[in-house]
Amino acid sequence: MKKSIIFLLFFTGCSSLFAQWQYPATKTVDAKDTYWGVTYKDPYRWLEDMKDPEVNAWFKAQADLTNTTMNTIAGRDELIAEWRKLDKLQPAQIYYPIKKGGRIFYQKRMPGEKVSKVYFRENLDSAEQLLFDPLTFQEGKTLSVQQIAPSYDGKKLLIGYAENGAEVQTIQVMDVDAKQFLPDVIPATAGIVGWTFNNKAFMYMWIKSADNTDPTARLNPKTKLHTLGTDPKMDIDFFSNETHPELKIREEVYPYVSLLDDCRAYVFAGEGTVQNELKIYYAPSFQFHTPKIQWNTFCTPEDKVLSFDIADDKVFAITHKGTSKRKLISTDLNYPDWANAKVIAPEKSMVLESFTRCKDYLLLSYSDGINTHFYKYNLKTEAMTEVKLPFTGSAFASCMDTKTNEYLVAITSWNKPFTEFIYNAETDKFSPSPFNAAPVYPDEYKNLVVEEVEVKGHDGVMVPLSIIYKKGTKKDGSNVCLMESYGAYGYGMTPYFSAELNSLAIKSVVIAIPHVRGGGEKGEDWYKAGYKTTKPNTWKDFISCAEYLIANGYTQSSKLGGTGTSAGGILITRAITERPDLFAAAVNNVGCSNAMRLEFSSNGPVNIPEFGTVTDSVECKALYEMDGMQHVKKGVKYPAVMSVGGWTDPRVVVWQPGKFAAAVQQASISGKPVLVKVNYDNGHFTEDREVTFANFADQYAFMMWQCGHPDFQVKKEIRAEKN
Repeated sequence: MKKSIIFLLFFTGCSSLFAQWQYPATKTVDAKDTYWGVTYKDPYRWLEDMKDPEVNAWFKAQADLTNTTMNTIAGRDELIAEWRKLDKLQPAQIYYPIKKGGRIFYQKRMPGEKVSKVYFRENLDSAEQLLFDPLTFQEGKTLSVQQIAPSYDGKKLLIGYAENGAEVQTIQVMDVDAKQFLPDVIPATAGIVGWTFNNKAFMYMWIKSADNTDPTARLNPKTKLHTLGTDPKMDIDFFSNETHPELKIREEVYPYVSLLDDCRAYVFAGEGTVQNELKIYYAPSFQFHTPKIQWNTFCTPEDKVLSFDIADDKVFAITHKGTSKRKLISTDLNYPDWANAKVIAPEKSMVLESFTRCKDYLLLSYSDGINTHFYKYNLKTEAMTEVKLPFTGSAFASCMDTKTNEYLVAITSWNKPFTEFIYNAETDKFSPSPFNAAPVYPDEYKNLVVEEVEVKGHDGVMVPLSIIYKKGTKKDGSNVCLMESYGAYGYGMTPYFSAELNSLAIKSVVIAIPHVRGGGEKGEDWYKAGYKTTKPNTWKDFISCAEYLIANGYTQSSKLGGTGTSAGGILITRAITERPDLFAAAVNNVGCSNAMRLEFSSNGPVNIPEFGTVTDSVECKALYEMDGMQHVKKGVKYPAVMSVGGWTDPRVVVWQPGKFAAAVQQASISGKPVLVKVNYDNGHFTEDREVTFANFADQYAFMMWQCGHPDFQVKKEIRAEKN
């Protein structure tokens, strides 16, 4: 009883059990920055010092309040139980099959397992053999496999694993025949780059520090070369600004190397940032073991090449130069001439998203803004023909072995689960996949309706909106509605079957997915219409879709919740600071919510091409417009907010969502809760299913509670105790 009394001291009120909130004490400081003649106050700057015990205590107190609160809400544990039930109904899931040396390597997660294990088969018809179980490898640690990379002869396997979703990999080398690790261990890397052709060495991305709170941790990274059996301290700095100062590689860029099995005459290198347009160098592969490679330019960002592959001496590439929806072109490998490249597939009304090569064909993937359409290009006859997919939705193709004409094709949609096929490009036939069996879901998941509509935006532009709901749902404004979107990097919100979201849909929740500007649904122009100075279109499109849903009876503002993840934090924090009256609840999930300070975090500099920098007068103003924290005003009735941060997150450090929540806690007069959820066992995300279930159950239950869903209210026993 004493524990319950202490808990109830946080809240008072009768009509609403949690009408008044007492948050952990949050001090303010006189921090400010002056850029281009304008001063920006930052009273919560002190929360950025993650080494300060006071900061750690503040996050811990906030996390305790959130955990205590969510433990009182009905429906949360029921969601987790439902997701576990659905997970156990599904067949085994196989990820990323790779064929090398005749062997097939992959990750597989069995129903109910927390994370995937690593397996291989001698061939497609042979029995699988377990190579690595991350849960039993180190006692007391929850590890997950982030990458695998077999050597070209299939005799060795690189395994990159991380702890608690940290995205900092330890790399070890397994002797596949012996099923034992070699002594080589490379800790704290940014990932595997790849093997050398002689199978005696491999490359990896070196970073200065694994500390996700260190703003310099990922500056001046290097591709290092490790020879098997040697001391990692002696690894060679193979490609970096230090080894190639003539290339003037910026400190925030990831310099990477790529060796292509089907193009062994050359070695390729690139400058990795979030910019979509590639900057690639190449050199004859005989230079690989020389003291210093003499790099030649393969393509520059001005060529607007987004991806490429090579067949014989031809380079095939997707470019958006002179187009919005992209085209496929070809040039000579030995003398690339992008200005005069041959057009293989001219611009269509649909967006060319990707292409995948097999022995005799290229499989082109187009999007009409929502669904995928395939075309195949015959490398011998140069004929282009359409491929009829088994059903409509998002389709993804990969070729496990480019010496065959077979593809793995996975298709999913808003209301149809992920289904995998083998597609033979030569016979044009689809057959069941030998890897992933058809999924199984209860009957209620088969009665979901999908509407695809277009909404007039604030400036008259039509914005696509996907709406998913249970068959028979009335459009009388009585439904709880959950909106989710992203709108950055040119990534589209492609249809996919989400067991988590659809478990709400069968509870009569309307799920709405706005395809806002900043995404790639309608091509390059759509992306750039929500980018830097045009970024306000991203959240204004979200707002327009919210208004449409209310006007057309899908929901009402008191029942409308919104969420955005990562760069989608810009969308959701600015939507609720611009239109706080429109939403009942919002979740800012590992979200960028203090954009003016993003470039001062460890992952911030590499994102400057996407969002901008305060050192540029125009981009500085754009960053201010994106900054949710800077737009929080005192005395405003803000919706309920849950800000979620991953303690080991290297992409969006936890103080980004933390500072936004602190500002809203101090400013809002609505009486609605503003909570900080801290995932100490998680980063930006994690493969661990149990951690993922607990994380999103809190997020969804919070929104459902605050939007008035009857299944997600304060537990009866707690109400009774209060009364």
